[in-house]
Amino acid sequence: MHIAFLLIGVLLLMWLVMSAPVGIRTIKRTFRVHAPAEKMRAALHPFGSDFTWNGAVSAVEKYSADSGKMITSHADRKGSFIERDFALYQSDNDLEWMVWFTSDTSLDQSFWRHHRMETKLLAVSPHETEIEISETDSYNGIAFLIFRYFSMRRMALKLKIWGEKGTYQSGGLFERPSTQIVMAMLSALLLWPVFGLTGQGFLLSAALTLIVGLHELGHIAAFRIMGHRTARMLFIPILGGIALGGRPYDRHFEIGFSALMGAGFSAFLTALLMWSHPLIAEMSTKLIADCVVVFALMGALFNLGNLIPVWKFDGGQVLRQIFRTPYAKALCAFLLLGWLMAIGHIIGLPAEMLIISGAIFSLLSVFTSKGGIKPKTPLTPMNNNERAAILAAFVAVFFIHCSVLVWSAGILFA
Repeated sequence: MHIAFLLIGVLLLMWLVMSAPVGIRTIKRTFRVHAPAEKMRAALHPFGSDFTWNGAVSAVEKYSADSGKMITSHADRKGSFIERDFALYQSDNDLEWMVWFTSDTSLDQSFWRHHRMETKLLAVSPHETEIEISETDSYNGIAFLIFRYFSMRRMALKLKIWGEKGTYQSGGLFERPSTQIVMAMLSALLLWPVFGLTGQGFLLSAALTLIVGLHELGHIAAFRIMGHRTARMLFIPILGGIALGGRPYDRHFEIGFSALMGAGFSAFLTALLMWSHPLIAEMSTKLIADCVVVFALMGALFNLGNLIPVWKFDGGQVLRQIFRTPYAKALCAFLLLGWLMAIGHIIGLPAEMLIISGAIFSLLSVFTSKGGIKPKTPLTPMNNNERAAILAAFVAVFFIHCSVLVWSAGILFA
């Protein structure tokens, strides 16, 4: 019964993070800067002379007193800079205003339907300004809400430094490679109690952290192959890692390929471990050979979990590009879940656990089937050859991880 409660808790957490109807929320931050109000207005007002202070916007074109266009420094799917038309409401004292976007060259306008940015300045003294920035939007899932909160927090800190010292440093502490190494180590430490506070438990938590890193490296490799000039990986303790591309997706094939390469890259490693195990067992100790089997088992389990046909998991993203009709997606999802339950039965998992897991992931697949960011124009569709290639690759990767799982479980639990 405790397994059932654990799985239900996982379902609720995933739903809360990815799809819960959080509704319209406002993030607000108030802080003081030792700089004149005029200087801070020039940096924050869309028509201010220093609005490009942080490099996020490279230029602003003024249409009228209450409308204009921002040219950002972010690339769209074709490599051009994203442009956004905006409308402006301004108070009589010129120290309060609100901005909302009316057009975007990259995203469909529905993305900005509920979005508003409001700024209020208060001259505390001739050389000190109190700034209040608030951002309002509608959210499904708390993940993007949390991202917006930390993004605003970092922007406020950088603005304070710029206002007081006149300097700006791009990027942030969290994105630095050294910080990500620390985050990975912290993730391993936080996972340690899950596996037991023993030496063996620490090795298992470290192995899982390494498996997550290898999975995300596969995504990064796919981004580079697909022409993303930049790609980076962020480690989030407990929750795992995330790979970020350098621009929006341009083709459905690109989405499918990038999503599949996480498990695909790891499939080469797990298959290699399975193939080379007899040689390793012959040339090394039993402990090392058993560690290889455990690592392969964990890698197969983790990557099969990512291939589950929940639409915001890698597997769901791949199948969503291959099958375009709701009926085809649903049929494929249930077939894949059925196959996973069969594999679970083969390796000896309890029937109760399999039934509950299947029901939970079926519900999660339904709950997360809608949503997503809609582009301004439709992505380039896959042709028949691309669709066949992605489907064949998905089947191969899925089969490899299933084979490794059955093989390793057979050795460890025989």
